[in-house]
Amino acid sequence: MQSVPFLSLALWIPILFGVAVLRLGSDRHPQRARWLSLVGAVVGLLLTLPLIAGFDNHAAGMQFVEFRDWLPEFGVAWRLGIDGISMWLVVLTAFTTLVIVIASWESITVRVAQYFGAFLILSGLMVGTFAATDGMLFFVFFEATLIPLYLLIGTWGNARRTYAAVKFFFFSLAGSLLMLVSMLYLYSQSHTFDMSVWHNLTLGFIPQILVFIGFFAAFAVKVPMWPFHTWLPDVHLEAPTGATVMLAMLKLGGYGFLRFTLPITPDAAHFFAPAIITLSLVAVVYSSLLALAQTDMTKLLAYSTVAHMGLVTLGLFLFNQIGTEGAIVQMISYGFVSGAMLLSIGVLFDRTKTRTISAYGGVVNVMPRYATFMMLFCMANLGLPGTSGFVGEFMVIMGAIRVNFWVGAIAATTVILSAAYTLWMYKRVIFGAVANKGVAKLADIGRRETLIFASLAAFVLAIGLYPKPMTDAIELSAANLVTQAGRNKQPVGEAAPADAVRAGTDVRAQRSPT
Repeated sequence: MQSVPFLSLALWIPILFGVAVLRLGSDRHPQRARWLSLVGAVVGLLLTLPLIAGFDNHAAGMQFVEFRDWLPEFGVAWRLGIDGISMWLVVLTAFTTLVIVIASWESITVRVAQYFGAFLILSGLMVGTFAATDGMLFFVFFEATLIPLYLLIGTWGNARRTYAAVKFFFFSLAGSLLMLVSMLYLYSQSHTFDMSVWHNLTLGFIPQILVFIGFFAAFAVKVPMWPFHTWLPDVHLEAPTGATVMLAMLKLGGYGFLRFTLPITPDAAHFFAPAIITLSLVAVVYSSLLALAQTDMTKLLAYSTVAHMGLVTLGLFLFNQIGTEGAIVQMISYGFVSGAMLLSIGVLFDRTKTRTISAYGGVVNVMPRYATFMMLFCMANLGLPGTSGFVGEFMVIMGAIRVNFWVGAIAATTVILSAAYTLWMYKRVIFGAVANKGVAKLADIGRRETLIFASLAAFVLAIGLYPKPMTDAIELSAANLVTQAGRNKQPVGEAAPADAVRAGTDVRAQRSPT
C-alpha cells in the first residue's frame, strides 16, 4: 500500500476535478457543476481512507513517502509524506471539502461552477501543504491557497467582501514573505529544501532567533494568534459560509509551528516561549471577554476561535508530551466543532439573511431538529466531557499545570468563559417564545442539512468518547517533536544564551504540582 502514490492522488484529483468544473462555465450548467463537484469531493475523501488503514502507529517517521526530482540544481524536489499529525489533517481537509460541497448545494446560485471549482482546487492545495516535506514545495502550496480563498471571499461574500478579502490577503502575504526569507537562509546553510535536513541543521543562537521570527510572522497570522487575529472577524462577517468553514477547520498556522519553528529553531523557541505563553493566555481570556460582548453570532464565534487557538499555541510551547498532544488534538477536533458551529449559523443566515442574535428567539419551537444538533455543537464548543472539545483542552491544561500551576489555572478559565458566551448565545437564539414573524416562518432542517450535521456530530462524539485511535497515531509523532524541540542545535561554544533559557524552562517543569 505504501508504494501507491495516495498522497499525490489525494492532492491532484480534487484539483483536476476543480479544473473540470471550471470548464463547465459560469451559470450554463449549475447542476452539472454541483454533481461533478460532489463526485470530486467523494473521490478525494475515499483516497484518504487508505492512509488511515495503512498507517503504522508504531512508526514515528514519515509514511507514504514520495520523491521525484523537480529542480535538482536548487535542491527542490517533489517530496511528500505524512506522520500521525499530518495524516489527520489531510483527512480533515477531504472531509471538509465534501461537507462544504453539500452545504453549499442550494445557497450558491451565482457563478456556481467557479465557486465549487475554487473549493476543489483549494482542497488539493491544502492537502499538498500538509503532505509536503520539501520546504519550497510547502511554500508553493501554502501561498497558492491564498488565491482561491481571496476569490471566494471577494466574489461570494457580503457587502464589505472586498475589504475583508484584501485584508486577509495582505496579512497572509506579509508573513509569508518573511517565511520565504527564513527558508532561503536555511537553504544557504544546507543547499537543500529537504525539511528533514533542516531539522538536523546546526544553527547559532542569533540565526535561530531571526529564522524563528520569519516563520512566526507567517504562522501566527494563520493560527490566528492574538494580536495578529484582526483579519478573522472581518472574514467571518463578510465571507460566504463555505470559506469561513474552510478557514476554521483547517489549521495551517498551528501545523507550521509543528513542522518548522519547533524542530528547526528549538533554542529560539525556548527563548520566545514565555512571551508566546503569555500571548496565548491573553488570547484565552481577552478574546473570550470580547466574545461575550458581541451581538453577531459569527463575530462571537470568530473571537471564540481566537480563544480556543490560544490553547493550541500554549500547548505547543510547553515542551512536554501531554501539552503537545493536547494542542494537536485541540487543533483537529476544534476544526470539526468550529466548522459545525459556523454551518449552524449559516443555516439561519440562509433563511433570514441576518446573524444578529436579537433577531432570533424561540427557534426551538419551529426547528427542533436544528436546535438539537446546535446544542450538541455548543456543548462541544464549551468543552463538555464526552465531546471532542473536552479532550484537547483537558490535555493542554494538564500539560500547563505540569509546567506551572498558575499557567494551567489561567488556561482553565476557558471552560468558564466559553460556557458563558456560548450558552448566552444559545439561550437567546434557541429558547423562549417565538420572537417574531420571521422566526415563526422558519422551516426545520431537511435531509441534506441533517446529513451534514449528523456526520459532524458523529466525529464530535467519536473523538470525545473514544479518542484513542487519534491519540495513538499522534503519540509517537508528538514524542518525536518534543525530542526535537528539546535539542540544543547550536555550534559548540555558542550554547550559553539558549542554555540559560532552557535551564529556566527545566526549573519551571520541576516545580510542577504533579
